[in-house]
Amino acid sequence: MRLTFKTPRDYATYFKRLVELERDAEKQFHINEIKRLSGNKREKIGRAILRTRAHRAGQLVGGFKLYRFWRADMPDHQINVGDVVLVSVKNPLRDGVEGTVYEKGQSYLTVAFPEDTQLKISKRLFRIDLYINDITFRRMLETLTLIENGVSNFPIEILLGKGEVQVKEGDFDDEVLNEFQIEAARLAIGSFPVFLIHGPPGTGKTTTLVKIMKALVLKGEKVLATADSNNAVDNIVEGLIKEGVQVTRIGHPARLKRELIEVSLDYKVEKHPDYGRLSEINAKIDEIKAHQSKFKKPVPAFRRGLNDEEILKFAKQGRGVRGVSARTIKSMARWIEKQRELNELYEKRDSLVSGIIREILDETEVICTTNSTAGSDILLDRRFDVVVIDEATQATEPSCLIPLIKARKAIMAGDHKQLPPTILNPDAGALSFTLFERLVRLFPKATYMLRIQYRMNETIMKFPSEKFYNGALIAAESVKNIKLSDLVKTLPRYPALDNTPVVFIDTGGKFLEKTRPGSFSKYNPEEARLVKEIVDKLVEAGLPAEKIGVITPYKDHEDYLKSRIKDVEIHTVDGFQGREKEVIVLSLVRSNPQEEIGFLSDLRRLNVAITRAKRKLIIIGDQSTLSSHPVYRNLLEFIKKSGKIVKV
Repeated sequence: MRLTFKTPRDYATYFKRLVELERDAEKQFHINEIKRLSGNKREKIGRAILRTRAHRAGQLVGGFKLYRFWRADMPDHQINVGDVVLVSVKNPLRDGVEGTVYEKGQSYLTVAFPEDTQLKISKRLFRIDLYINDITFRRMLETLTLIENGVSNFPIEILLGKGEVQVKEGDFDDEVLNEFQIEAARLAIGSFPVFLIHGPPGTGKTTTLVKIMKALVLKGEKVLATADSNNAVDNIVEGLIKEGVQVTRIGHPARLKRELIEVSLDYKVEKHPDYGRLSEINAKIDEIKAHQSKFKKPVPAFRRGLNDEEILKFAKQGRGVRGVSARTIKSMARWIEKQRELNELYEKRDSLVSGIIREILDETEVICTTNSTAGSDILLDRRFDVVVIDEATQATEPSCLIPLIKARKAIMAGDHKQLPPTILNPDAGALSFTLFERLVRLFPKATYMLRIQYRMNETIMKFPSEKFYNGALIAAESVKNIKLSDLVKTLPRYPALDNTPVVFIDTGGKFLEKTRPGSFSKYNPEEARLVKEIVDKLVEAGLPAEKIGVITPYKDHEDYLKSRIKDVEIHTVDGFQGREKEVIVLSLVRSNPQEEIGFLSDLRRLNVAITRAKRKLIIIGDQSTLSSHPVYRNLLEFIKKSGKIVKV
């Protein structure tokens, strides 16, 4: 994990190697699993759905075809809206067609495919596999090549760790933001060429970024706003719309929140006054294609080495040649003529679309997209005054570079005390050291931490504040004393479910962890039973299920919990980052005579897990096993003093 680099080439070479390693690991993960596991086994672990039926479900803006795949007994699965999937009849790696999940229901998935996709659906059963899209890796590598060649609007010296950052306040004020958010905004606006906003849980970093962008727009600056995930980008878009900023959201329509579709680029293109001409061209294309299909396509078997011009010449002469009849030559010539008409129409359509897009983006104040899509052809030659990157600590450095090189200044926000991006290849582990964290270490004066949090009861906040944020966090008055009884009229008659904000339920070594054959993960059936009991008691007391979250560090335990508890959101710690619930039940799983806690010792994972709850945090675990680690021992001491420890 390097802080500085000698030259742009040194920098690019270092990261290209890491990107290639991770690219191979991600691709191989799914390919190997498809090869290694039967369809039934892949379905069992949630990365495939077998025996689905399909029907056409209409069309999406941008010409994408929608197909709905349904099954009455739909199994639990990990496939979500925005994921890239392989849809196949027999062999995913041989006949699979790539699509993007547009909609997810209890018994169906709607998948968007490119407009030229031909899916034969009559009486067929389809298999859907979670897959990978290689385009992000290609864009990372292309961006690194540009930097290697000195092509970047953002100062490359800063990336090498050699340049200087000017830190000063700019003009900014706001009636809604708190004093720390205002100071962060002033510094972000006045500093150059980079400023870093450290936003601990619940401190409103995205809100602050939105206000900063509005101020930049009022100064006449062109702004690009990005994040690594579609959900984070959509949160930015929602905030900008509320502030009255003109936004265009670039991205696959299937990956956007439905309520934001009207600010999407595809929607705006279809509503543009010139779109009618586009429809006329598309109708003409369809007409010519239908006519072209009546003629013989000049595939190599019919061409016999003849090029297009020779085929046209012999057709005009009415001659057969090289064993190909005059009739076939003439039919191929007609196909070629139609193809040339189509090519002219395609060029005309592309030119018209480019003009419409250029006009839309020229009139847009803030363009919003994911880090990856910032490298698409749509933004190829477009440059910005400022790029704003949210959730920068959840994106690898090469991912952030894709939007970064398009602007002369960058404002980044994140929290390097929480989980970094997940890296599959251990040899590419340096990618988990993010650009945000590297710049924080290089330019500490260009960093400012937000301090007032609007999520947690003060007691829930205290331990993470002391352990991870030097005791700097302050609970806003609006959340300082919020408690469970604010939401339920009568508290459940259950030892852990009173108004104490933080409770630890000690399983006392009675609930031992288990490991499934062939798995490196862990699960704990007795802890799961206890979690269900607590959730049921809360729901019976009148707390809506959607206000409860269940978190566990282990994937196998997550799967076990999901098989027994319905209607409540259950995720691993990684899956809950950025989320919040009124009540969180944290099931830590580990309980063994050796007192080993495994990757629970990743303290950033602990930080995320204990900062998701607003009013009540219930932690379930074996006190003896957990106390083998000093930080967990400190946590238990804190709960004993400020909360409550209950024996199972």
